[in-house]
Amino acid sequence: MSETTVITARIPTEASAQLDRLAAELDRSRAWIIATAVERYVREELEFVDFIKVGEEDIARGDYLTHEQLLAEIADRRSRSKRAA
Repeated sequence: MSETTVITARIPTEASAQLDRLAAELDRSRAWIIATAVERYVREELEFVDFIKVGEEDIARGDYLTHEQLLAEIADRRSRSKRAA
């Protein structure tokens, strides 16, 4: 059995009603739905935070293209693609 922590949160009345409806439709408890939603949200947000940190590390190393450099690279690839066709 996994360890759990009890938390308390205030949510809008409408969200609570929707939560109750979803719980009934899925035949799950409110607690299960909330725990699942929080786990998913935290996982996705941390993935995004980690993604941003990688980009920031790339920038700190100077490993990036400016907007102008990227546009030039795209134009060059398009030009080479047209010549090859």
